[in-house]
Amino acid sequence: MTPAELSRALSRALHQAVADSALPLDPAAIPDQVQVERPRQREHGDWSTNVALQLAKKAAMAPREFGAILAKYISRDDAVASVEVAGPGFVNLTLAKAAAGALAKQIVQAAGDYGQGSQLQGETVNLEFVSANPTGPLHLAGARWAAVGDSIARTMAAEGAQVVREYYFNDHGAQIDRFARSLEAAAHGEATPEDGYGGQYIQDIAQAIMASRPGIKDLPSTEQLEAFRAAGVEAMFIEIKRTLHDFGVDFDVYFHEQSLHASGAVADVIGQLRESGQLYENDGAWWLRSADYGDDKDRVVIKSDGQAAYIAGDIAYFRDKRERGADRAIYLLGADHHGYIGRLKAAAAALGDDPERVEVLIGQLVFLVKDGQPVKMSKRAGTVVTLEDLTEAVGVDAARYALVRSSIDSSLEIDLDLWASQSNDNPVYYVQYAHARTRSVDRNAAQAGVARADGFAPETLDHESEAVLLGRLAEFPEVVASAARLREPHRVARYLEGLASAYHKWYDQRRVIPYADEPVTDVHRTRLWLNDATGQVLANGLGLLGVSAPERM
Repeated sequence: MTPAELSRALSRALHQAVADSALPLDPAAIPDQVQVERPRQREHGDWSTNVALQLAKKAAMAPREFGAILAKYISRDDAVASVEVAGPGFVNLTLAKAAAGALAKQIVQAAGDYGQGSQLQGETVNLEFVSANPTGPLHLAGARWAAVGDSIARTMAAEGAQVVREYYFNDHGAQIDRFARSLEAAAHGEATPEDGYGGQYIQDIAQAIMASRPGIKDLPSTEQLEAFRAAGVEAMFIEIKRTLHDFGVDFDVYFHEQSLHASGAVADVIGQLRESGQLYENDGAWWLRSADYGDDKDRVVIKSDGQAAYIAGDIAYFRDKRERGADRAIYLLGADHHGYIGRLKAAAAALGDDPERVEVLIGQLVFLVKDGQPVKMSKRAGTVVTLEDLTEAVGVDAARYALVRSSIDSSLEIDLDLWASQSNDNPVYYVQYAHARTRSVDRNAAQAGVARADGFAPETLDHESEAVLLGRLAEFPEVVASAARLREPHRVARYLEGLASAYHKWYDQRRVIPYADEPVTDVHRTRLWLNDATGQVLANGLGLLGVSAPERM
């Protein structure tokens, strides 16, 4: 019995109690699915619900009295072995062995669909992440947003959302001017401008541009700078896309900031805000009344020199996302972007939209350590460590797992020696090894004549290690649901480590393959179902993180 099946059974029991007048409760107050969770202490049963605490007041009853009536009705279900009312009114349930063990077969049959839900069904989400300036290789912060953003997209899609992965190229503004001047200086053998970009990659791009356009240095100054700008930005676009693709991250939309200005979208949205009275003039500049909508201050939209401020593009960009069909616009931004939360929500409100359709996630920085010392420099990028530096050191799987394993609310330190090691201290190795072990057991079982199709007796899964492992497997759908709902894919990683631990302990205590003098029985076949169910959930969970599930290690 899955948690979803149990929650529906609890709901049915409540409705029956109301129908029998055992509970003086409005049926409309009964949820379709009653919330269940694993008790912290195993001796309290397989599952627990606080529904009695939630509904008792509506029935004008004490929670324990309400719980006792619910216990009486749910205990009639053959899948429930025992029910106990504990504490202030918690209802603890222990499943019958056959009902608990049946989950193994359900998971194998569901295959890749196990763990998926429907809480976001019908919602279109525009998820913007990474969006690094095209002025250099992707650094570690961009690497973290790539891993986390892609995993958020995967978990939300698993819950039914249509997710549009979007990369916003900031190809308009002062940083592109500095990039172009840096390339031009490198081409002429001059020192990097004081506010420019350094590193070997600047030299490499400049040389490549000159090789493809031999006469570029003979162009007039203005044309030459523009040529380096266009060619340099295009080269970085290609480089960034390649780096992300090699990291297992691809985008549905690559949106260019410059297009908002070239298409007139920025001018149009400014006109809309003026007409609606959301802009006012002061000191020669035009200001958005963003403080009226929860921002900490009003924002300049048109500067006194007549140029559009950066927020003008942000407003036009949000409107564009909504016009393309996004029900929700999620932005994953860096640690220095806290001010964007208020201003983006205020911009949406000023456009007459619901500010709750804007969601801003702020991530913290990443630091590398090797041999106990901080790693600060990249040979290629000069002053920052890049995504490629990380993947070269530990591999793509370990890099993705390390970057997504912790909440983005906290800064992250990655020990390169740990994540490159092949030991159980390395979390991704520990989880991947568990999956590889399930496949090894499956192969060895086939050679020993143990086949799932020949029998399944779920009541034989009666060992404590099997109860723990089945409980872990049952938690997976809710873990995925909470990861999607809270935008916290690290929950999946931590869950997988707990599942791997439960599996390794089970593997040490129960045999799938009989000894040489033993016959093959339904006990062995049923354990094979459990083994393969575990492998399936490990693979499904790793897939949500964009990490491979190896067959052998």
